[in-house]
Amino acid sequence: MKTNWKQTLAVRYFGFTKIPLIFFVRPQVLQLDQSQCIIRIPLRQRTQNHLKSLYFGVLAVGADLASGLLAMHMISRSSHKISLVFKDIQADFLKRVDADAIFTCTDGEKIDALIQKVVDSGERHHQSINIQVTAPDKYGDEILANFTLTLSLKVKE
Repeated sequence: MKTNWKQTLAVRYFGFTKIPLIFFVRPQVLQLDQSQCIIRIPLRQRTQNHLKSLYFGVLAVGADLASGLLAMHMISRSSHKISLVFKDIQADFLKRVDADAIFTCTDGEKIDALIQKVVDSGERHHQSINIQVTAPDKYGDEILANFTLTLSLKVKE
């Protein structure tokens, strides 16, 4: 899958100006639409641990970015100003990620429903969002880790 350079540069600029750790790991946006977000984070010296696999913190950044970017995209398509935070995180590490990692979040419909619920009620609401981590260059479609982040949205006052 090819890198979407326009979206990748926007994410890196956001990282450079707001969250430097995002910029540091050099994510690439492979796909971003209403249904899913796919991010690649390369395994490099700056992203690997002493075992030459993706560092735990980098995996968390990738999961946060895949789900957060999808939510930000969905929010930007609505006509409302909504604040976004993550309430909690759960991770299941199934195998070491010792190649470029692909983070896939396909919960666009869940996020869209959450946005509508927040707009209709005017109150903060939460939704669990799932992210799968693969390394297709080395392991094909095998899932190496699963993340569940609880997305919390509220209309800005």
